Amino acid sequence: MTDDTLDYSRPGPLTRLTADQFRLLDGLPDDPVGICSAVQNLVIQPADAVAFGVPEERLAEKNIRPVSELIAALTTLDPAPLCQTRAPEKRVVGTCRHFATIASALLRAKGIPSRARCGFGTCFLEGRGVDHWITEYWSADDERWVRVDTEHLGHGYVDCPEDLAPSEFLTGGEAWIRYRKGLVNPHMFGVAGVDYAWGPAEISGNAVRDLAALCKREMLPWDEWGLMTDAYEGKTGHDYDLLIDAVAETCVGGDAAALTGVYADENLTVPQHMIS
Repeated sequence: MTDDTLDYSRPGPLTRLTADQFRLLDGLPDDPVGICSAVQNLVIQPADAVAFGVPEERLAEKNIRPVSELIAALTTLDPAPLCQTRAPEKRVVGTCRHFATIASALLRAKGIPSRARCGFGTCFLEGRGVDHWITEYWSADDERWVRVDTEHLGHGYVDCPEDLAPSEFLTGGEAWIRYRKGLVNPHMFGVAGVDYAWGPAEISGNAVRDLAALCKREMLPWDEWGLMTDAYEGKTGHDYDLLIDAVAETCVGGDAAALTGVYADENLTVPQHMIS
C-alpha cells in the first residue's frame, strides 16, 4: 500500500463502482450532505426489513461488503437511479456501516474526498457509546473533515447530524485514547442490544476497523482479523494494548504515511480474501 492509496477523492477496493453504475448517479445532488441524505432511501436496517415483510433470505444482504454489489442488489429490486425514493422493502438490507460506506462511495464517485468512520455514537443511549459508523467529507471552505451521521439525518438524535459535534461521535481511536487516560468507563462502550459486547475489546475492535476504513478497507461491523478475536476472548495483554495505542494516535493524527505504516503490521492488515 502506498500513500497515494489514501487519496480520499478516489475509490478503494470496496467503494469502487462498476462502469455501468455511474449512470445511476444522475439526478443526485452535488452537495455532500444532499448525497448522504439520498442514501437514506437506499438502505434498510435488518429489524426494519423484517417489520416490512422483507423475505428472510434477503437479510444476508447485510453481509455484502463491496458497494458495487450492494448497488447491484438494490437495482435488482428497483432499477431506478439512486436519487429516486424507494419503498422500504425495495431497499438493500444493511447497517450503519452500509449507510456510511455507500455515501462515501457516491461522494468519491463525484470526486469529493470522503471517508467512512467506525466508532461510537454517544447520543443514542444516555451515558453510553454505541457502536456506529458515520461519513466524513472534506470541506475545502472550512479546511476540515465534516462528520455526517448519514443514517440519522433528520431523525432528531442531535441538533446537527449534518455536522456532528466532537462529543456526539467518537472514532474507535478517540474512544480508546479516552479510556487509556481514564476519562471514560470502557464498559459503557459497546453494541446496543448485545449484553456481552461491551468493554475495552469493543473499543479496540472499532479502533482497528477505523484504521482499516482510513486505509480504504471499510469492513463489516462484525468482521474480525489479526488479534481481534483474541482480544474479544480476553486473550491479549499489555503488548496488544500498546499496539492499539499506536493505532489510536495514528488515526487521530491522520498522516497518510503514518496510517499506511501502522496498517502494514501483520496483526492489523485486512486479509486479502476478506476484500476480494
